Amino acid sequence: MSGTGETSPQPVDKPAAPEPSGVDLARVALRAAKEQARARGAAAQEKKQARRGGGLRSGARSDGRDPMALGSAINRLLAERGWETPAAVGGVMGRWPQIVGEDLAKHCVPVKYEDEPDARVLTVQCDSTAWATQLRLLAPTLVARLNEDLGHGTVRLIKVLGPGAGQRRYGPLRAPGSVGPGDTYG
Repeated sequence: MSGTGETSPQPVDKPAAPEPSGVDLARVALRAAKEQARARGAAAQEKKQARRGGGLRSGARSDGRDPMALGSAINRLLAERGWETPAAVGGVMGRWPQIVGEDLAKHCVPVKYEDEPDARVLTVQCDSTAWATQLRLLAPTLVARLNEDLGHGTVRLIKVLGPGAGQRRYGPLRAPGSVGPGDTYG
């Protein structure tokens, strides 16, 4: 094992990839020509559409110009205009009997919602003072339930109105300083 004729291994060159010839050369040239033609065709199509003023047309893949479902379109419109809270409160007014119960819903009706950031008041009108008192006692629980359904801070206060007064009649039998039925049903 001394220096008797051993040689160190020489790196063996890998055989070089053969140059394409014949059919292979024709395939490479055909592929390159097809890619160039496709690029020229796409550019010509875009130029033609730009001349017509149509811009790009919707194709097989979805983009922003495609039709959308009505519910998606309405949700997008509500989000763009910032109408989510009023729409949600409107839904509450439609589901009022399920939220407060059938008995209370027969006698108390939501009238309006003030959506000012510092107010956020739901106004409810009752048909008698007894039901108005009942609703005033239930108001904190109802506010919590509405905020649970609509999102925190949507309703801060429930304003309870008593029964609606009839027309005010002015005449000789009216007491001075009286406000009519508002004196009784305040």
